[in-house]
Amino acid sequence: QVQLMESGGGAVQAGGSLRLSCAASGTIFSINYMDWYRQAPGKQREEVATITSDGSVKYADSVKGRFTIYTDNAKNTGFLHMNSLKPEDTAVYYCNGEVRLDALGSTWNGWGQGTQVTVSS
Repeated sequence: QVQLMESGGGAVQAGGSLRLSCAASGTIFSINYMDWYRQAPGKQREEVATITSDGSVKYADSVKGRFTIYTDNAKNTGFLHMNSLKPEDTAVYYCNGEVRLDALGSTWNGWGQGTQVTVSS
């Protein structure tokens, strides 16, 4: 059974950094893509960053130049490195990913449980 497990959230002051991890557990062939979303209280969930298996990345305008998404395929783990954090980055961050299960191309898609990021001014 595949699961996505997030870690790395916490509380930091404005200007600080955090690195979120999203580890895919289970029998996995490779990561097809991974996205990071966030949801602040009273707001809709928004997509923050995405990375595909060919290394293509996209970022929301609000985080461009401050956040970096990458994967470690040997560890089946995705990361979101967040620099120059602002109070408006405060939210629950979720990873979403599609993994390839075998050489035949079977896939699984799911969400992590979420991790809280709080940035104080």
